[in-house]
Amino acid sequence: MKKISISKAISEGLHEEMLRDENVIVLGEDMAKMGNVFAITQGFLEEFGPNRVIDTPISESGFLGMSVGAAMRGIRPVVELMYVDFIGVSYDPIMNQAAKMRYMTGGQVTVPMVLRAPMGSGRRNAGQHSSCLETLFTHMPGLKVVCPSTAKDAKGLIKAAIRDDDPVVFLEHRLLYAKKEEIPDEEYIIPLGKADIKREGKDVTIITWSRQVYFALEAAEELEKEGIDVEVLDLRSLVPLDWDAIKESVCKTHNVVVVHEGVKRSGFGGELSAQITEELFDELDAPVERVAALNVVPPFAPTLEDAFFPHPADIVKAVKKLLNK
Repeated sequence: MKKISISKAISEGLHEEMLRDENVIVLGEDMAKMGNVFAITQGFLEEFGPNRVIDTPISESGFLGMSVGAAMRGIRPVVELMYVDFIGVSYDPIMNQAAKMRYMTGGQVTVPMVLRAPMGSGRRNAGQHSSCLETLFTHMPGLKVVCPSTAKDAKGLIKAAIRDDDPVVFLEHRLLYAKKEEIPDEEYIIPLGKADIKREGKDVTIITWSRQVYFALEAAEELEKEGIDVEVLDLRSLVPLDWDAIKESVCKTHNVVVVHEGVKRSGFGGELSAQITEELFDELDAPVERVAALNVVPPFAPTLEDAFFPHPADIVKAVKKLLNK
């Protein structure tokens, strides 16, 4: 075992896959000479050369379109948006081409590419650099969506994403990059679509992903002091969704709180709430509760930004409301 950060885990996963398969390339802004703004690809240019580690112009639509075309020809691009917010200027190649190509060609053409994108609030980066937009990608059939919360998960999932023959959107919370944990020394893969119980409990299930996993765990410790036993289910993959894990947990606790950092309106938590209500209604002791960010543009001012996204105290409050405590 070794203790490494999430950024290092992603770097190791990319490195191992580039050694394994010469068709894997990485590209994006500042990915080559600079080695990525979070040091994820440092040293890659020297080892793999400029044909496999590519600095792109500041033209997201252009280099995402190039990645889609390369993937259709058998390359496995791992392309990075410096901020997930920039998907707005490159919607067409991802949503209208990569996501639909396999279906529209009857499976004759696949698009085995990974779109990596940092996301999330808390770094005082203001409205155009602080969003959690996973719900945009989950809405589009044909895309797979991954949101790791730990170093072990990040490495195992990035390797699985690179090997997948469908386009995978891999969303990384910037405030988790420095988070460290022990991971295995040997190679391992974590299959897409497999959730993980980060904490077992019997009274209520908190379903969450990315940075909010840690807030949910903190809330669970606080609630334990009051005799409330909380289960924390980390989805890890939003698409494909591990419905079996959700069903098993809900049928055990009969109470559900869904927590995410994206804004509440039309967030993925609403979809989860609807699915659980439609398919597991008889298992619920109370309606599903949602905890999410406010329906506003992420503010720059620290006090306002901290009030914008959910904190452990908000989760505690939601659980108590659900259980009438």
